[in-house]
Amino acid sequence: MEEICGIVKTVIFRNEENGYTVLELTGADGDEITAVGPLPLANVGERIELSGSWADHPTYGRQFKAASSRTLAPATLTTLVSYLGSGLIRGVGESIAREIVNTFGMETLSVLENAPERLQEVPGIGRLRAAKIAESYNTQRDMKDIMLALQDFGVTVSQAMKLYKAYGKLCLAKIKENPYRLIDDIEGIGFITADKIAQNAGVEADSAFRLKAGLKYTLQWARQEGHTFLPRDILVRIAASERVLGVEERPVENALDSLIIGGELLYQAVGSADGVFLPRMHYLESDAARRLLQIANTPSPLLFLDPEKQIKRLEKELNVSLAPQQKEAVLKALTSGALVITGGPGTGKTTILRFIIRIIESMGLSAELAAPTGRAAKRMTEATGMQARTLHRLLEYGFGGEGFLRNEENPVETDLIIVDEMSMVDAPLLHALLRAVGPSTRLLMVGDADQLPPVGAGNALRDIIESKAIPVIRLTDIYRQAERGMIVENAHRINNGREPELFSDAEDFRFEEILSAENVVRRVIGLCTGKVDKLLTQDPRRDVQVLVPMKKGPLGVYALNQRLQEAMNPPSRQKHERKHGDIVFREGDKVMQIKNNYKTEWKKMRYNGMAEEGIGVFNGDLGTVMRVDNTEQELEVLFDDERAAVYDYASLDELTLAYAVTVHKSQGSEFPVVILPLISGAPSLMNRNLLYTAVTRAREQVYILGRSNAVYGMAANGEVKKRYSALCTFLRELAPLFCV
Repeated sequence: MEEICGIVKTVIFRNEENGYTVLELTGADGDEITAVGPLPLANVGERIELSGSWADHPTYGRQFKAASSRTLAPATLTTLVSYLGSGLIRGVGESIAREIVNTFGMETLSVLENAPERLQEVPGIGRLRAAKIAESYNTQRDMKDIMLALQDFGVTVSQAMKLYKAYGKLCLAKIKENPYRLIDDIEGIGFITADKIAQNAGVEADSAFRLKAGLKYTLQWARQEGHTFLPRDILVRIAASERVLGVEERPVENALDSLIIGGELLYQAVGSADGVFLPRMHYLESDAARRLLQIANTPSPLLFLDPEKQIKRLEKELNVSLAPQQKEAVLKALTSGALVITGGPGTGKTTILRFIIRIIESMGLSAELAAPTGRAAKRMTEATGMQARTLHRLLEYGFGGEGFLRNEENPVETDLIIVDEMSMVDAPLLHALLRAVGPSTRLLMVGDADQLPPVGAGNALRDIIESKAIPVIRLTDIYRQAERGMIVENAHRINNGREPELFSDAEDFRFEEILSAENVVRRVIGLCTGKVDKLLTQDPRRDVQVLVPMKKGPLGVYALNQRLQEAMNPPSRQKHERKHGDIVFREGDKVMQIKNNYKTEWKKMRYNGMAEEGIGVFNGDLGTVMRVDNTEQELEVLFDDERAAVYDYASLDELTLAYAVTVHKSQGSEFPVVILPLISGAPSLMNRNLLYTAVTRAREQVYILGRSNAVYGMAANGEVKKRYSALCTFLRELAPLFCV
């Protein structure tokens, strides 16, 4: 190890998460030195001592790789002026710094620390300004001392900054008192991070603080997996396991009892399970059940209509005869407070919606159409001829403030709300929707209950149907089968547990038997780059979506996205790019938002040149990288070919490449062509539910590549991963109170 000393001239780069820094030093002999390493607290103008070694970088030349550093007091009057005038201390620029040093010389830092009132001796500095300078200097010094101490607890630089902003000088005391309080107090710090800090702080493995935090974390993890609660025995077993707490189950049970008694967690029997809930999730599902039953049992103001007469008139006008199931669905929708219409592709849902909308409009009444995602709303608009919006737009999320502006005090003003793709609606979004349904508004929920459950927590559509507390029309007859061809036929075969027809030579449903994963990958690349003319599109880049069951492995999204990016959008001098973790984002890349961000702002240009502004980008939204600006450190994405959102580099973990996406992430979307590589995988993923959802994402063509026995095995595998949700139970328990 060598030691060098110098003054920080420039900070070229700093990763705020881990503190990795590239800076230029002016050495003792005046030489310019490039130093790299974990130097999060080094600031321009400071004199520092570095320990490390020299290395030759293939691109940037000779550098000093620092392993550790310490700040030294400025050694000369000139360096003292540079230090004070670097912008580190508020209210002190270069000229004021020079005046202070001229007044106090090498005693300047001692004055700042021990006699700051003497700053009033400096020309131009009065009592208030002296106090502000002293406060800023002491804050900077305290923060540096505390952040250095926090590194002993294993926190990152960005986490240390958050801790200091939240707790100030009490930082270390708060951590030592109860590290797990950080989970609730500091955004971005979860149980795993807090537990590491706790271990470094010497907290015992069976500490009550730790056990309670582990139980809450397990329920939060379960929520991310789609559950709104966990049975008590499962909760205790997972929390006590090595992947969370690594302790015996008995003390975990005692900690759970303490949380329930204290009201921090809620207990309620759900069927035969002893359910344990986070209070928020219990409220969302129980209150949603109450509100939905109230809507369903409110007499419909549309009863004055003669719906059968309206249907006959419209059948004649449109030259369309409704089948009995379709007619029943239209009648129920016009006369029920709340109704569910469910069915697979080709069962006539769109025709039913068109009839309902036309009848409502003919009576001078109003309707609002909505869907969970922008793509689903766009499809709904195209199918019905009436403008549809996302649920977040309908409920006015974030306009003028936090949360949804539409609620029981400010409901959506319309006679009928129609929501499509209800299978995607999770518990929080269902509750927000039901809060915004006014006392005279009817609710029609449309979706395919046999598709995958929502990405978020809950299983709203299936729970509502299973409860039998709300009227349901289940469409089973297939219409226009010839028009939709083999996609519809095979979708229903799969849904009924029968083998799909893979070798029919139908243009809209193709299959190629390929036994090795590498050959499948090459074939996928060939199709997506337009080197194969068997796709029903002239523009694969625009119209094709690759869907896969899993994230990892040679046919997982991670590997496929890397290979497809290399083939479809290779590096170019004309394209800027940014590496973030293991992903390179390049101008022209296809990307997806992977978490709900209700605060991201976007703009949409109108034809008249005016910009429409909005807020919120959501899990599953697809877009294209339009601009990568390494100077401003921001990246611009165009979602759905219309909404432009700007991300700073710190937010890039919200995005991922989307040349290939999981079937789960494709819910609510429809693509002209779907390519589905299938070789093998875990039975929990390779099931009927997933195959059915993947096939029904295609509008014009499905192209399966892989092993036929894998496809047949999925169709035969009817096992569905258990999802713990309580809406069904709450609906059944509350239904007798609402019967009229």
